[in-house]
Amino acid sequence: MPSYDALREILDPAATALLTVECQRGVVGPDAALPELAREAQASGALARVARLVTAARASGVQVIHALAERRPDGRGANRNARLFRVAERLPVRQLSGSTAVRVAPPIEVAEEDFVVRRLHGLSPLHGTEVDALLRNLGCRTLIVTGVSANVAVPNAVFDAVNLGYTAVVPTDAIAGVPAAYTAAMIRNTLALVATLATTDDVLSALKRPRRG
Repeated sequence: MPSYDALREILDPAATALLTVECQRGVVGPDAALPELAREAQASGALARVARLVTAARASGVQVIHALAERRPDGRGANRNARLFRVAERLPVRQLSGSTAVRVAPPIEVAEEDFVVRRLHGLSPLHGTEVDALLRNLGCRTLIVTGVSANVAVPNAVFDAVNLGYTAVVPTDAIAGVPAAYTAAMIRNTLALVATLATTDDVLSALKRPRRG
């Protein structure tokens, strides 16, 4: 873990954005398509910590971006080239555009100044979406990655951020996957090699600065 001063330097509000990954009702809500993942995100406290980070980010002037996954009712443009996509087509709760399943899940709240970026294809919140262009236009160099899942979308986001030249910061208690032991292994053996790891409390402490004008 970096020192407080090192983390504070990395998390310059003027050059930092916070990304929530697939924190949507159909993924982590009470009627989620994957109940085991939803239970883990809630029971571990990860979802509540994401909400705390979102509130603190806004107070510090850090841009918040919510990355959501959805599909058209007719499925046009969606991937079918992996088992995960084919399974998703058969789930009882489908992430259909315009449905409640693709709304940001409580306790996270969306503010007017937030960006909500929706994707119809792929596994990554960054690749093939607006996120990279938005970050560059905002002058961001650091991306805080939170949400689900530690199995697929979160590591995808971290790898893509690093490949695009951003410093990725992962609050390790604000991400979730299944089983829980896999999340710990992913953090220890993979994310630790490419991202700056911290706790939610560490990030909150580093973000306690006056909001920029």
